[in-house]
Amino acid sequence: MLETEEVKSTSVSAAKQNTYRSINELKQPVSGDLKAFNKYFKKALRTDVFLLNQILSYMLVTKGKQMRPILVFLSARMFGDVTERSYTAATMIELLHSATLIHDDVVDDADRRRGFLSINKLWKSKASVLLGDYLLSKGLLVALENEEFELLRVLSTAVKKMSEGELRQLKAAKLLNMTEEKYYRIISEKTASLISACTECGTISATDNNHHRELMREVGLNMGIAFQIRDDLFDYEQTNSEKSKGNDIIERKITLPLIASLDRAGYFERKAIKRKFRNKKKNRSDIDEIIAFVREKKGVDYARSKMQQYAGIAVEKLHQLPESRERDDLESFIQFVINRKK
Repeated sequence: MLETEEVKSTSVSAAKQNTYRSINELKQPVSGDLKAFNKYFKKALRTDVFLLNQILSYMLVTKGKQMRPILVFLSARMFGDVTERSYTAATMIELLHSATLIHDDVVDDADRRRGFLSINKLWKSKASVLLGDYLLSKGLLVALENEEFELLRVLSTAVKKMSEGELRQLKAAKLLNMTEEKYYRIISEKTASLISACTECGTISATDNNHHRELMREVGLNMGIAFQIRDDLFDYEQTNSEKSKGNDIIERKITLPLIASLDRAGYFERKAIKRKFRNKKKNRSDIDEIIAFVREKKGVDYARSKMQQYAGIAVEKLHQLPESRERDDLESFIQFVINRKK
């Protein structure tokens, strides 16, 4: 985790924000790699269990933007070519990421994922948990079958950190004692650790230079922190006159916009908002009041500035490497992370 002083001194410049590209544009430099990866990934999922095949086919149809495989391939291309090791790394990461999303939906009792009915909704909790376990085990087998013990070590560390981060968040939500320092630690573990693993594993697949590996791990870590802050901002933003859904508020997840706003409130106002936030059965009026409070206290602006600063650190780390088209592609990826609309 980076020191607060460093974060305060760094931000993404307005000029650099003009390099923003859409996800489809970001895919172009690695489109061939993604096509090969999709075949590799489907092969890794093969099973003779009928129910598993049904669920896995649905999972493939409802796949997301594939941001993590893209990031693995962009990182590999910084130092050489995309190799068989790159496909192995991307497959392991995508298996792990898919497993965590499925388990999250079970924990949250979520009905939808990426606009589709969730696996938990269609096949119930027991099948969902077993599918998540299956995906995790396949990730281990992919590593062992390819004797990729270093990639396995990196990803096992990421899984450990992700689990610790989720448990820290559960405890903080229960006690309602989240601080900004705790928040950064939690998102570094539960989100940034996997994104950091993407950049590190992509680098490992193309070079054995330890300095480059450490540098790219830091690029991914700071990008991952910015990524999670962007996610947390969605809960408090209003676009096209559409109300914020307030999902984090409903689930009592304390994120940076609310933390910053509570720090700026008086004792009685802070106590009143915490009481509403703690309520398990909030109505729409309660949610709207909490959102309005956060906007009034400039919590959204504060969180957005921190997101920019962490993205700026990622760019600064990246600029320690020689200028190249590949570096520009990766910088554009960082811009996408903080400018995306969902």
